[in-house]
Amino acid sequence: IVARAIDSELKKHGLDYVLLDITHRGADFIRQHFPTIYQRLLNVGIDMTQEPIPVVPAAHYTCGGVLTDIEARTDVPGLWAVGEVACTGLHGANRLASNSLLEGLVFGRDCAQSILNWLPGLPRLGKAPLWDSTHVNDPQEQVLISHNWDEIRRTMWDYVGIVRSDTRLKQASRRLKLIQQEVNDYYCHHTLNADLIELRNLALVAELIVISARRRKESRGLHYNKDHPKMRKVARPTLLKPR
Repeated sequence: IVARAIDSELKKHGLDYVLLDITHRGADFIRQHFPTIYQRLLNVGIDMTQEPIPVVPAAHYTCGGVLTDIEARTDVPGLWAVGEVACTGLHGANRLASNSLLEGLVFGRDCAQSILNWLPGLPRLGKAPLWDSTHVNDPQEQVLISHNWDEIRRTMWDYVGIVRSDTRLKQASRRLKLIQQEVNDYYCHHTLNADLIELRNLALVAELIVISARRRKESRGLHYNKDHPKMRKVARPTLLKPR
């Protein structure tokens, strides 16, 4: 609720941040109860005992992802998923604070055991052919990658962030389609590197998030759409399947 309120003010007034003021509690109280953040802010020139703190909401965990079973197996043979990338069902529509650590421990262990059980039956694989780079060029301008990277980040934050709407999601979908076209064209005609591969993955995952969000005509857990603020009595799945 607090994050939504802050997000609303940022978008309403075009602000970069809002101010959190705790100076009324006194310097001794602040230093005793918040020693780490107090020192961290001093390092960047902010004394929280004397002045307000600029704050913005932050995304620090991803819910949903690749659907798995209780052994972390996906429906692709030989592919397992653990952690934030996986959709195990443990979090529901939101994440409880300690669930992520427990999930990583339990599913990490079960995933490792599942792989060990699978390995003895693995057929011997032939040597993979070397990447053919004779028909591509070395990238001359990294700005083409960095610009689209920043644009995906900005699009997802502004249109697919804490508070969503049908209009914002539609706009995000349009922009991401254009970005994907640019990225795929660049991908096909230039030598691969880690940044280019990650950019292509970011564009794809961003598109999948938007498609899933547009299909959910309600607000539930982390997904809040101001055009559909009510939660349905029965949750409908928004799992995406390959065409």
